[in-house]
Amino acid sequence: MKKIEAIIRKSKFDEVRDALHQVEVNFFSYWDVTGVGNEKQGHVYRGVSYSTADIQRRYVSIVVNDEFVDRTLEALLKSAYTGNVGDGKIFVSPVDEAYRIRTREKGKESLN
Repeated sequence: MKKIEAIIRKSKFDEVRDALHQVEVNFFSYWDVTGVGNEKQGHVYRGVSYSTADIQRRYVSIVVNDEFVDRTLEALLKSAYTGNVGDGKIFVSPVDEAYRIRTREKGKESLN
């Protein structure tokens, strides 16, 4: 099992969610986060300059069986992509064990 964490643009979340559902990844958690990125320049909108130092993003956390890792990563990479600075990051970590509280199932069975 692997935990896949992605920090993506909020504007791409609907696309990412739909892409995950298309590859049968139907359970994940997400929340809004603010971070500091590498982009140092400000932007001007309607004559008002604003800083891009604090960046609004969406954090997606997914735990999948090993056979779903590649398709999950591909779905994230394709759907979150804009080609511009600030598209986000993806992190993959091993998961030692998982439990379903209601049934006490553990391992792969707890994720289905």
